[in-house]
Amino acid sequence: MFGPVFIRELTIAPRREATFVLRSLYAGVLMLLVVTAWLVFSGTQLITDIGDFARFAQTLFTLLAPLQLVLLTFFAAMLSAGAVAQEKDRKTLVLLLLTRMSNAELVLGKLMAGLLPIFSMLLVSIPVFMLVVLLGGVSYPQVVRVFLTTFFSILVFGSLGSMVALWREKTFQALATTLLLLVIWIGLFEAVGAGMLGSHWGPLSTKAIAAALSPWTATLNAAYPAVETNWLAPIMSYLTAAGLLAVFVNAIAVAMVRVWNPSRETRSTTIEQDTWIHKQGVEETLADAIAFDKIAEWEATRIVDKADEPAVKGAVTSEDVTNENVANEAEVIRTHGAGGRVRHAWDNPILWREVRTRAYGRKIWMIQAAYMLFFAMCAWSLHSIVQTQITPSPAQLAAPLVPLIFLSLVLVNAQAVSSLTSERDGGTFDLLLVSDITPGEFVFGKLGGIFYNMKWCILLPLSLCIALYAMRGIDGSTLFYLLASLAVLYLFVAMIGLHIGMNYENTRTAAAMSLGIVFFLFVGVAACIWIMIVFSGSFQTQLQPFLAFMLGGGIGLYLTLGGRNPSQAITLSAFLLPPFTFYVITSLLLGDLHLGFAVGALAYGFTTAAMLIPAVAEFDVATGRTTAD
Repeated sequence: MFGPVFIRELTIAPRREATFVLRSLYAGVLMLLVVTAWLVFSGTQLITDIGDFARFAQTLFTLLAPLQLVLLTFFAAMLSAGAVAQEKDRKTLVLLLLTRMSNAELVLGKLMAGLLPIFSMLLVSIPVFMLVVLLGGVSYPQVVRVFLTTFFSILVFGSLGSMVALWREKTFQALATTLLLLVIWIGLFEAVGAGMLGSHWGPLSTKAIAAALSPWTATLNAAYPAVETNWLAPIMSYLTAAGLLAVFVNAIAVAMVRVWNPSRETRSTTIEQDTWIHKQGVEETLADAIAFDKIAEWEATRIVDKADEPAVKGAVTSEDVTNENVANEAEVIRTHGAGGRVRHAWDNPILWREVRTRAYGRKIWMIQAAYMLFFAMCAWSLHSIVQTQITPSPAQLAAPLVPLIFLSLVLVNAQAVSSLTSERDGGTFDLLLVSDITPGEFVFGKLGGIFYNMKWCILLPLSLCIALYAMRGIDGSTLFYLLASLAVLYLFVAMIGLHIGMNYENTRTAAAMSLGIVFFLFVGVAACIWIMIVFSGSFQTQLQPFLAFMLGGGIGLYLTLGGRNPSQAITLSAFLLPPFTFYVITSLLLGDLHLGFAVGALAYGFTTAAMLIPAVAEFDVATGRTTAD
């Protein structure tokens, strides 16, 4: 149906152990959240009748539905973009373009092959949602509506990621552009639905527009019981808009795939190589002629001078001017007399390449412009809150600030992991391993390049925190905690990306692992906190129900970070980071900033050091140059 690319993935996927591990892991995590929520609910409230079960099920359902939407749509966009970007980095997309496959078979086949694990995760979650229905309070039409909304959201964002990856040149450009479009899309229409841009756009209300174009609003509408006779009425506008948008995006990709690819960079590189070869051939011919004349003249002069000496008279003849001497001298003249501008590398060539070359494409400014647009939206929202509220609460201030910070962390992490995977896919990583570059030069050069290339992504959230202090929204101590915590987190997510990139060769696997860690530590723990707020409102006495979730998260972190190159420091970090993150978030919600900052800086700083020190000290083992004893 979708061509040989999809058939190949459909045939090979059951042979991979990761296919079954991913399905079981996702269903297990959802089930663990259900059990954890029940332990919190039953441990803090008195259950007297069947209505309590129904209220619990309805509240849990409204948590699981948007959580699944965020996870699956995000990874659908990232995996579909990563699948195409990997083909482009390895230069295999050009080979696919040379086959007899049509544009539709290539685009749709690659899209569906990338979305296959996401759709399988969506299917294995159906039994978990059906168990919630058994508790009462949730009907089967609600579950169907939620899954239809999630399915169409996966299709739209996956198509968007695939189209962007076919359009852009580099892996980081594809991942970052897709992520920014996703966030701006949801943020814009959520702002529209909240009435921040007016209550009506012409004859349509902004709430109706948000319900039709925002997947978050559509999922919340699908999760609540519908009183209409037509049970699809709450989401019909969104399904129609999402279906048309998916068709439109894929139609553009099908029409433009052979226009965008081979990319301009590939074509320009080929032209430059052909021009350089031709130019070198002309210059070598001229240099050979000039060098031969100069060497012959020099050798003739030397022969005459030596012939004048009595001791060697007659001993030197014209045979001394051999072809070998001429070739050697000609090579010297060509080498030192080559024209063109010379670019002198720094003492650290890795840092020089990251900073002074276009290692991540020629149009990185488009990503910067999109991020600045989202920054302007968040800054305007924060300014409105400060101006309209006499004493804004921390939750109100965090509403526009936290998404911006989280987006910047994800972008820095994507930059870090793509800086390694692009080297592997381009075939330059092996060349670096056989050079005389030291491990310190490589690791610190990459870190310096990450922070330099993402300076706009890091400085804008920091400047917004400073502006919030200037508007008297926070005090000086809170500003210090914010800036110091962000510095620790940026270094942490950058090191996570480098660590994963060194240990995983596949671009899709590395990106999914790296971004999955960031999502688990922040989104997963935040979901646990949300459960505690909804069902009990107590933070300090309800840690016990979450111990199983924290233990499972620790095992997952250990397998991801230290499964291939284990160490005692990484093991300790993996099992301590989830509960420490839990404690930090609860401390912030309780207003205890001092302990929250101290524990967070200690936990994330130690984890960063646990990855950084082995990356330098055991670089050969981590990169596969040598094997561990």
